[in-house]
Amino acid sequence: MVTAGITKALTNLNEAHAKLDVLPSQDPDFFTEWQASLPTLTAEQQATLDRLKQRYLYYADSGAITEGTVNLILLAPLLETLGLMDSPYQVRGEKYVRFEIADGDMTLDGLIDALLIDDSLWLIVIESKRYGFSVRQAIAQTLGYMVSAPTSLVFALITTGEDSLFVKLDRTTGQYALSDKFTLTTVAGNELYQVAQIMQALIASAHA
Repeated sequence: MVTAGITKALTNLNEAHAKLDVLPSQDPDFFTEWQASLPTLTAEQQATLDRLKQRYLYYADSGAITEGTVNLILLAPLLETLGLMDSPYQVRGEKYVRFEIADGDMTLDGLIDALLIDDSLWLIVIESKRYGFSVRQAIAQTLGYMVSAPTSLVFALITTGEDSLFVKLDRTTGQYALSDKFTLTTVAGNELYQVAQIMQALIASAHA
């Protein structure tokens, strides 16, 4: 298991590449799981996801949302909706890390709450202490967790609640790739649908 000290030291992707011996894949077909043959959501699941989006925006409009609030109002209901809270799955809290990342003239202070849903799927929840923190800025720390997974192929969902990004790592080759970023701030539609569908697809492929 990667220690908190190591993950805190990974403040950018160049450090992650060097210290973890990983590199972004140049193969456009390396990470297709987030695009192809996604499962269909039921009408009940869609209604729940629409409610979760509106709930998040309601809380966000009232001020800053903590990591604990995101877990309570969004992530736990999402995992429940997808059936990931019950056997054979078991959500386990693995790491809780405070870190700082330099961003120009500003230092961004944040927290990472790492949850292991399955041996092949990490859920990385970010609490930003300053406005403007991006899910991309947690990729280095996320890779630090992923290299410790017991499976060859490992996936992660990085989320602030508002924005979400998926990562795939092949520990055998040391290659990784990213999905598009999904956000709850779209005026039309609900990109939480895609997040839910991709999570279902990743879990299904891991247990195929």
